[in-house]
Amino acid sequence: MQQTSKNQQLRARTFPSMGTVVGVTAASTAPAQTAVDEVESAVDVVEGIFSQLDLTFSLYRAGSEASRLDRGELTLAYASKTMQELYAEASEWRLATDGAFTAERPDGGLDLSGIVKAHAMREAALSLRALGLKDWCVNAGGDVLVNGSPEPRPSSPIHEPWLAGIVDPLDRQALLGAYPLRAMSALATSGSAERGEHIWAVGSTRPDFAQVSVAAPDIVTADVLATAIVAGGTHSLDQAVDKWGVEVLAVRRDGTMLATPGFRNAA
Repeated sequence: MQQTSKNQQLRARTFPSMGTVVGVTAASTAPAQTAVDEVESAVDVVEGIFSQLDLTFSLYRAGSEASRLDRGELTLAYASKTMQELYAEASEWRLATDGAFTAERPDGGLDLSGIVKAHAMREAALSLRALGLKDWCVNAGGDVLVNGSPEPRPSSPIHEPWLAGIVDPLDRQALLGAYPLRAMSALATSGSAERGEHIWAVGSTRPDFAQVSVAAPDIVTADVLATAIVAGGTHSLDQAVDKWGVEVLAVRRDGTMLATPGFRNAA
């Protein structure tokens, strides 16, 4: 817990899921015990969402629906509604990004891991709003979705932003900077620096970028486009900026960077 002022407090809890650590932070002006109860309830709900989706989509669980599909024991036509809907959404993104984002592995297998974490965060946002929480941050392995402010001031039209740190892919102990996220907005980072070569580049060449961060109004757009830019290179970067108006920070393998105005101004 980090105290921000006499009447405002940040309270955070974490839990492991989907091969990473998920953190939920909430800002509150409520009495101490009420604030604790709020964040505990929030974490219980968010953890339940992540756990259920992980049980369904994890390819590391032999009994998951995704693994059964991968082994051919189940066809998409008989899969769950959630599986079918996420596959349809991923397919739409594949068309929209000219194939830079895809849910099909090079061997033809279905792999929705590139969208399921962002979907979990999207579902978490709906649940947090349903709980009545207005000022919160969900961080899943460096992908960040926020609402409100870490320092809510109901009487003021100006609110402090949440600051999302971006790790340097060439030095995991250092930060490239912190990007301000206001209201409901998101930041997602993709690349090979932390998880290895897990993104399939367009044309089967090695990706030009070691890491790409994308800021967008929603977490699915941010996450999908970050992956698409790693896979598609500068063409996909230009497409993402022109078509979706997102902010991008892309780090080449030699450490040089390409940044849109939003990231340059945040530095």
